[in-house]
Amino acid sequence: MSLIKTSEEIQAMREGGAILSRALQAAVDAVKPGVTMRELDDIATKVIEDAGGVPSFKGYTSGGGSPFPTTMCISRNEEVVHGLGNREIAFEEGDIVGLDIGCWYKDLCTDMAVTVPVGSITDEHRKLLLATREAMLAGVEQAVVGKSVRDISAAIEAAIDQKKYGIVKSLVGHGVGHAVHEAPNVPNYVGKRFPNVELQTGMCLAIEPMLTLGKDEVGTGADGWTIVTLDGSWAAHFEVTIALLEDGPEILTPQPKIGF
Repeated sequence: MSLIKTSEEIQAMREGGAILSRALQAAVDAVKPGVTMRELDDIATKVIEDAGGVPSFKGYTSGGGSPFPTTMCISRNEEVVHGLGNREIAFEEGDIVGLDIGCWYKDLCTDMAVTVPVGSITDEHRKLLLATREAMLAGVEQAVVGKSVRDISAAIEAAIDQKKYGIVKSLVGHGVGHAVHEAPNVPNYVGKRFPNVELQTGMCLAIEPMLTLGKDEVGTGADGWTIVTLDGSWAAHFEVTIALLEDGPEILTPQPKIGF
């Protein structure tokens, strides 16, 4: 499995990313009080499958665990990521909801996520969403051939006011394309836990900061998948898949329009 994608493979990921973006936009547009997680998952599934794609999370296993059951990871409030999308939980006014989605198209995988408001949210929560998205975009700007993964990590970390927000450190970005998760790991902070890989033309990366309104410690829920903050603070997650090209990074999964 090559970490470097050919121009033909990147074109296929570009097409798949467009499908994925449409699916996520359809789900975002449907978010409102009273709508359930399962309803959103059904909407996104239909868009992907009607376009000839295959949901990449559905049936995915991590470390030999039970297969993930849905197209989207849907995570609400203190849930950071990996929430099950088949829950009959109806959203309430003021919630914030993370929508994480991936698909296979022409045997290549793309991945993206947003966190959106349900109706009117507090100014504190709106700023959390904005800060997480801006951190992601700061990382994208540094995904330049000849730099390193640590340059991306440093840019993400520098964009975050750590007096206000916790950076979830146990979950990181990653390579993507031939598999849902590939090397290299792309942490959202500077550290020595992972190799500092040089960025090369043709690499495809999923950049995905996760911020909390409290501490950075997280745990796994009883379902074996849902990651939650241990202190109960609310969290946000944004993600794009990018390709590293000679003239700079290209976002292959355009972010949906969000009203906040």
